[in-house]
Amino acid sequence: MTAASTTDKTGAEATVTAESDRFVIAVDGKQAGFAEFFDGDGRRTFPHTEVDPTYQGRGLATILVAEALRSTKEAGLRVVPACSMVANYIDKHPEYQDITDAS
Repeated sequence: MTAASTTDKTGAEATVTAESDRFVIAVDGKQAGFAEFFDGDGRRTFPHTEVDPTYQGRGLATILVAEALRSTKEAGLRVVPACSMVANYIDKHPEYQDITDAS
């Protein structure tokens, strides 16, 4: 399990932790959202991502997806963005397009 910390738009500490089947983002130690994934055939598929409505507008989805994709690329896996949040992030960040497969 790996973790990466940064701050959200309000300045609160946000930590993304990799678990066996999802990345979890926590703010000040409280879970605020997650990005589910499953691996197979050298690809990591992201079917669902969500952030608790209480935390919306703080940039947490961007932080979460950025760390999930960074970790996936570092692991040498290709990305299948079945989730619209992940797909939209990749559209805005061409550095991940070369490791992206259609969902």
